[in-house]
Amino acid sequence: QVQLVESGGGLVQAGGSLRLSCAASGRTFSRLDMGWFRQAPGKEREFVAAISWSGGNTYYADSVKGRFRISRDNVKSTAYLQMNNLKPEDTAVYYCAARAAQTGRVTPNEYDVWGQGTQVTVSS
Repeated sequence: QVQLVESGGGLVQAGGSLRLSCAASGRTFSRLDMGWFRQAPGKEREFVAAISWSGGNTYYADSVKGRFRISRDNVKSTAYLQMNNLKPEDTAVYYCAARAAQTGRVTPNEYDVWGQGTQVTVSS
């Protein structure tokens, strides 16, 4: 079973940047597609970004496209979410998630392993 631990959250002013990290253990990282999701207070969890096992395929929610970038380092067994030009509406708990690698384009679905989350707060 894979374990995921997020880090890198914090408080930042609007327009600022943060980089989240997700360290994986317990399973071959290169056999996992990875995703980032977020949940704001009083709202349902929503998809943010995903990356295929090889890193060659990515997918973003429209709300973050052009501002966020997902990446991975299979040697370090870590996935990243670089968040630029942050907005107050990006405030949420951010979760890292994993699923067994699938063929074809990476999608927001079928993630079955989750981290504990890291808080991101963007002040206006």
